[in-house]
Amino acid sequence: MLSITSQYLARHRRLTGDRSDTLLPVTGAQRRFLLMRSLDPSGRPDVVPMFFAFPSGTIDPERLRAAASRLAARHTALRSRPAVVRGTPVLRVADPDVAVTRSALVPGESPADGLRRALAAWDAQGPPLRLFLVRDEERAEDILAVALDHAVCDGRSLARIVEELGAAYGEEATEPPVEPGETEAELAAYQDAVLRQLAAEERAETPEAAAYWADRLRALQAHAPAPRPARVPEGTWPSGAAQARLPAYDGGVSFPGLLDACRSAARELYGPGHAVPLGYPWGGRPTGTAPVVGCFLNTLVFPAYTGDGPGPEVTADAWWDDLDRADVPFDAVVAAVRAAGSAWTGGLDGLLTVDDDSRRPPLVLAGVEGREVHVDGRPVRGPFAVSVTQGAEIRVRMVWDRAVLDDETAHRAFDALTHTLRP
Repeated sequence: MLSITSQYLARHRRLTGDRSDTLLPVTGAQRRFLLMRSLDPSGRPDVVPMFFAFPSGTIDPERLRAAASRLAARHTALRSRPAVVRGTPVLRVADPDVAVTRSALVPGESPADGLRRALAAWDAQGPPLRLFLVRDEERAEDILAVALDHAVCDGRSLARIVEELGAAYGEEATEPPVEPGETEAELAAYQDAVLRQLAAEERAETPEAAAYWADRLRALQAHAPAPRPARVPEGTWPSGAAQARLPAYDGGVSFPGLLDACRSAARELYGPGHAVPLGYPWGGRPTGTAPVVGCFLNTLVFPAYTGDGPGPEVTADAWWDDLDRADVPFDAVVAAVRAAGSAWTGGLDGLLTVDDDSRRPPLVLAGVEGREVHVDGRPVRGPFAVSVTQGAEIRVRMVWDRAVLDDETAHRAFDALTHTLRP
């Protein structure tokens, strides 16, 4: 029987024919985001925004638009629209189309409210890279949101996007636009990277790997039960948030240690006796490919048991075994688990992302460094999500869906998480 990746490649070849340079195949990671979009009643895509505050008057909107357009022209993924054509997920290559939208605040609205409103109105059919500006009169700042459809970028692309946007902003307006040869070379490099990624996923989809994931995730439930019915408090935004800064120590926190911290949070959220599906991105560009901007990191699933079960040592052992099968795409893992009789449908009750602050360059526009800020309250995909940034200190953030988890329970879970991370 053909693997999911083999079937997808065959469908893509039949679909595209001589249009293979305009309807590009997608990686397993991109298929997951397109699947999540199709399952969302509103068709809402996953959007990744980065927010930067600059002194008022620093940003020239037209210069910023030109810089972002040059950036999109140079990277195939940033000018391509995710789409499903005759049931086949693809990236449809288009001309670069990046607008800078200055959002006017309505009376009584804060700058953060204005940005939340602008992002909530995201049109899934529009360009994958968009920029939003809001004036903060009280702080005499302009807040810039650089927002991307997650289907065209992963965490490893964000640093490059920020760095190259700043560089493009510094280019003279009289400089020639991106040359066609440069665009065509990048398109070829992007196609090569995606096809190599799909080849790696195709090789990884073995019967042995399917049996491993079926056994590993057999105990997952469709969704872990909420501790009690929750309701978004009147006058609040859809999600809550908490953050903490912890002292770093030699070597930082291991990834199994972070998984165990999330397991502590899940125990507070859902109670003992559950296997909570926790997703985290893992992987990279295939060996030998150009470091193209795109979405290549697979989502792996960790069964976070909330009983008095495995401790850190066992978590580490199991995690290393998981990494040996990390190239199996998410949809193939779900199919294997379902075929084994599990009721799990692929929903994730928790998400963990980890970053190194040395790989996060600031956005610099015309010599002025933007201050990265957070805008909380936006909808989250799943009951809770944890992000950890390691460096001179450990910065931990947790957000949660208030329609699933009440604030008091979520704060207890965050306390349990940070307690586990303290040296």
